[in-house]
Amino acid sequence: MGSIRVAIFGVGNCASSLVQGRYYYSDKKANVPGLITKNFGGYYAADIEYVAAFDIDKRKVGLDLSKAIFSPPNCTTIFQSKIPLMKCPVEQGFIIDSIPAHNAEFNERQRFQPIKNRDASAAEAKARIVKSLKSRGVEIVVNYLPVGSEQNVRFYAQCALEAGCAFVNAVPVFVSKVMGEEFRRKGLPILGDDIKSQVGATIVHRVLAKLFEDRGQSIKRTYQLNVGGNTDFMNMLDRARLESKKISKTQAVTSLLNGTCPSKDDIHVGPSDYVPWLNDNKLCFIRMEAEQFGGVPMNLELRLSVEDSPNSAGVITDAIRAARVALDRKLAGPIVEASAYLFKSPVSQFDDSIARQMLIDFASGVKPAGPRTGTPVFSRRSRSRAV
Repeated sequence: MGSIRVAIFGVGNCASSLVQGRYYYSDKKANVPGLITKNFGGYYAADIEYVAAFDIDKRKVGLDLSKAIFSPPNCTTIFQSKIPLMKCPVEQGFIIDSIPAHNAEFNERQRFQPIKNRDASAAEAKARIVKSLKSRGVEIVVNYLPVGSEQNVRFYAQCALEAGCAFVNAVPVFVSKVMGEEFRRKGLPILGDDIKSQVGATIVHRVLAKLFEDRGQSIKRTYQLNVGGNTDFMNMLDRARLESKKISKTQAVTSLLNGTCPSKDDIHVGPSDYVPWLNDNKLCFIRMEAEQFGGVPMNLELRLSVEDSPNSAGVITDAIRAARVALDRKLAGPIVEASAYLFKSPVSQFDDSIARQMLIDFASGVKPAGPRTGTPVFSRRSRSRAV
């Protein structure tokens, strides 16, 4: 089927796991567990080629991507240490709102060390980045910016549009919902928003909430508290950056409930604190309170421990291949058939069993018999993709 040419914006822990995974799953014939989909529309993890990368940390800019993914402040587990030289130098990005104001308060090894913008304006930076994407033949852009980077994410989405690239938005900025029609008009696919880890806090909470409702027990109160030690959790100490994150995680849990949802005061879903020594380990604490037959109270408490970045990298590996399949099929706009299962905030939400079947059908090339409720049928691109 050929290679999939990908650019990464934000060479952090998630990018490190993603690139490591490309080589961990290098043997297409090996039955190695860890991926939702081994063969996605004829593409394998080993077909992904990382040809461009952008970051703003002085310890990464200028390094080959194979080296930059192991540079501080990255602290995720190294499960694939042997990465060949990729001939993919990390280029300097452009800072708008991607660096939190409190960044300088932390230890240098734990925080970002940003380089001052080299471009005189956002327009100049965009022209430079678009030129690089085109010259490197990038087909798909993966956005891994920090939570709260609302303006920066939209800036990079515009870069992708102008360069003729599909866009995979891994973070909780609602690009698919706000800019989906722009991508449709340009004849380009967009997948997102906010990656849903393979077995993470959101999917576990979501499944449990649906289980409670399916068994006739409406949820009265619930919380999900998360702590971790990577730059994502450090960044989220600034509560002003969490609005989209909290909306995304809360709606992902409550969107499937047909019964009475807890009131705003009775549900809390979101990050709680930063514990540096946890590094990329994420701890999740979930509590759910409900009533059984006769109004008898019951509750459930759960503790989940996961390595945060590898937990999402396998899902992004599917999303990248879904974006390439969409390009091959000349589809445009939000690709709900893949996003509904892979992301927390797709443009339309579905029960997970339905969303999973949609993903399987999409990967295998089976078109839906008719429109699914709330979901557009495959949208044809208006023109050929220009790279």
